[in-house]
This record gives sequence, structure tokens and C-alpha cells, in this order.
Amino acid sequence: MYVPAHFDVSDPETLCNFIDNNALGVLVTHGKSGLDANHIPFELNRTQGPHGVLHSHVARNNPVWQDTASGDEVLVVFRAADAYISPQWYPSKHEFHKQVPTWNYLVVHAHGRVTIRDDERYVRGMVARLTRTHEASQPVPWKMTDAPKDFTDMMLKAIVGVEIEITRLEGKFKLSQNKDERDIRSAGEKLVEQGDRLVGERMLDAAAAKAV
Repeated sequence: MYVPAHFDVSDPETLCNFIDNNALGVLVTHGKSGLDANHIPFELNRTQGPHGVLHSHVARNNPVWQDTASGDEVLVVFRAADAYISPQWYPSKHEFHKQVPTWNYLVVHAHGRVTIRDDERYVRGMVARLTRTHEASQPVPWKMTDAPKDFTDMMLKAIVGVEIEITRLEGKFKLSQNKDERDIRSAGEKLVEQGDRLVGERMLDAAAAKAV
């Protein structure tokens, strides 16, 4: 990924927090059948390995787990939000007319090596942890024991575990940091106004940091 210095995010805690908060990743593989991309939820264990380990699962009917061999290099893309930025939102455009449209976004790329885990114990534990994490905010959290045991056992047999040891993390938060503070703030306010709050509020944070 091309990451100009303005947009580079390298703090490990920031990158790991980003993955925790945006758990649906795009697993990009290059197996026997060529390039493939699968959208699946991940759990990040920060204490495993030097950069952490990602845990997930795919349907047994998904050929990716057989097309990809343990030890293969893979890439997982995590994305938070994106927004189009009009040059009309920059005060400097109306003075000097030297601005162009762009697109802002927040992404983290996790590079790593995959291990296929066709292991019922691994899959059961990983699904239980994912469930606890993502059901925690529900008024009455669903748990695996809510379903009949034979049904749960059948569903678990229909999936295969995927484990990725992260070898490198890189982040790119493109928030117009290469612009003047007033331009960043103005565009951020416009995004918030039109409902693109996540990118807009992060741009306002970037403007405030630049003003210091």
C-alpha cells in the first residue's frame, strides 16, 4: 500500500485498536486457483507472536481453505469508513482555485502467514469468543448454549478455522493532513453536516492537532 508520510499510522496500539473496532476484514489470498478475496470477521489476539495473531473461520464449502496452504503469505484489509471530499469545501479553493477532489478513508493492512485449522476444538473456542465479543452490547446476549447441542455441533462441523500470524501491520488514515488547518476543518465540518460523521470527526481531530 502506498502510504505518504502525512497519512502514515504506525503505532501498534492504534493499529490493533482499529482492528478490534472494525473486525470484518477482507482476506486476500493467492492460492492454487489464483487471487481470491473473502470478507470474514476476525478476532485479534495481541499476546500471540511479535505482532499478534488473527483468528477466524470460513464455510467448509468455501474452497479458500483447500486452495490456500498453511504457511502461505496472506493479506487482511480492515476498513473503517470513507468519504468523497469536494474542493468546494476548502476555503483556500475560493481564494486561489488550486484544489482538486479527493477521497478520504481509514484502513489497516495486516500481512501474515496463514494456518488452516480444521480442528473442532479450535473452531468451537474461536466462535465462542467471537460471539461473546459481538453479543456483549445486546440487552440479552445470545450464547452458543441457547441453540440445541446437536444443531450447534452440526454448524461447527460446517466451518473451518483460519489462523494468521501477523508479520507486519501498516495503517493509512487519509484525512487531508497535507492541507491547511482551515481546509481540513471546513471539509470535516461539511462531512459531519451531511452525515459522514466518522471521517468528518477524525478530520476535525486532525485539524485540531495541526492547530497546536
